[in-house]
Amino acid sequence: MSHIKSVILFSILLLSQIGFSQVSDNLMLYRKDFKNISGDNTVSIISYEKNGSHYVYAGGDGNVDVFSLDKEGILTSISNHELYKKKGPVRGMVADNINGTDFLFLGNKHGDLIETFEILTNGSLKRVAIFEDTDETYLKINITLHVVHMKKASYLFVGGLEDTPGLSCFKIHDDGKLTHVQSMKDDETIYTDGIIGMYTHKIKGKSFLYTTGFQDNGVSSFRVYENGTFKNVNNIGDNTTNRYLTGAYPLTGVTLGDDKYIIVGHRHHKYYSRNGFIKNPDFVYHGDGVSVFKVNKKGALVPHFVLKDDETTKLRGHTRIEIVSIDNNEALIAVGTKDDAGVQLLKLNKEGVLSPINYLDTGFSIYLGLRSHKIEDNTFLIAGSNRFDLKKIATYKIAPKINREGKVLRHMVNLKYKEDATEAGINEAVNAFVNLKNEIPEIANLEWGLNDSTEGHSKGLTHCFTLTFNDEHAREIYLFHKAHLDMVKKIGPIIADVLVLDYWTEEN
Repeated sequence: MSHIKSVILFSILLLSQIGFSQVSDNLMLYRKDFKNISGDNTVSIISYEKNGSHYVYAGGDGNVDVFSLDKEGILTSISNHELYKKKGPVRGMVADNINGTDFLFLGNKHGDLIETFEILTNGSLKRVAIFEDTDETYLKINITLHVVHMKKASYLFVGGLEDTPGLSCFKIHDDGKLTHVQSMKDDETIYTDGIIGMYTHKIKGKSFLYTTGFQDNGVSSFRVYENGTFKNVNNIGDNTTNRYLTGAYPLTGVTLGDDKYIIVGHRHHKYYSRNGFIKNPDFVYHGDGVSVFKVNKKGALVPHFVLKDDETTKLRGHTRIEIVSIDNNEALIAVGTKDDAGVQLLKLNKEGVLSPINYLDTGFSIYLGLRSHKIEDNTFLIAGSNRFDLKKIATYKIAPKINREGKVLRHMVNLKYKEDATEAGINEAVNAFVNLKNEIPEIANLEWGLNDSTEGHSKGLTHCFTLTFNDEHAREIYLFHKAHLDMVKKIGPIIADVLVLDYWTEEN
């Protein structure tokens, strides 16, 4: 009997592993919600769980918006907070618990300072400390923050850009205040000019910090000691054969089985047009790709694998890499892109090999504003954009891909205009809506008409516009397209009510 039970148990475990593998190869993103932000844009996003509640912090150019997030992926606005001296934007942002108190640490890029906020019971924020740049620190144009927990203390590591590149460490006190521990100025050997990604691995009780260098095109590893001091371990630069580090940008890590990996992305310098911003314009564009490094027993990085962008993937100008889920055999990874304006899902197997799954055209460029968050059995991505005309953040649920073969999406917009709207104003609004077909190629068809129902259930709605999209990508591109947003802004003042319905149907 025990032998039979063992066989049954083994079969169940085997089937569950096979099932997970099949599902992980067929995942997709489905938008659940989007909300307006109070600021001009969203540069960074962080999420945090406090006392069983889930919160999202969207940092932009001058302020931080706070939202709650429920298990269905719905956002509810809580508060917004102005940055110190109305500076910004928020580039680095990390939330953590320090000896029983929840803090949000925020990098005020053009304020050249670090702000510490206590996260209150309802998720809102209270500023408790400020650390401004000094001659000893490298906080000017600071863009990345990372917390490292040691046995007796916690430390905040900060990376900067442009005028004063380097890496700095600060001890975090119980009240959220910071004291400077050590700074290492960027030089020709290490890659700390424009640290945009940081991650920590623990190896046999020792802590190792990994950084990207955007301006100097490489990655570095550092040993972090118990007192917060650190020293360089090794450095790896870009080449034109087996790694893609020109404009090294996002960086994260994962442990699979006994192996530790660092995953590095880049936004290539070719995507920048501002004169003088790229310090060394003598670069070669050899494509886009995500590089995987293996971490050896001494904490050093070893080049391991590169997933190169092609016509089936969306990796051009990727600016954020999020670990979505991990088990002992594989990791699910989300890559946010600024130039491809979307999110690419990837799988990293135990051997450290990346493979593409699916992608979603979000319809907006993603900067650092992408965050993975799990509530119960649901996994979400929260995304924002650095676009000043968008002023929204969106949530996406990661779920098995739905088969839409042979179907198209109908998007129905039913409108009621205000009583004081003039006939000329209504005609102008109708023409603006119809003209979207000429400005957004992803609209496969657009038709409209006046309500002709006499049943008395039209709720006063008079105009119906029906748009057809061939897939989810097209709907997202339309929804967040500048032409659509401009149209909504233009006709919004005369709209009294609106009803929107979407449904999938067989293609004619």
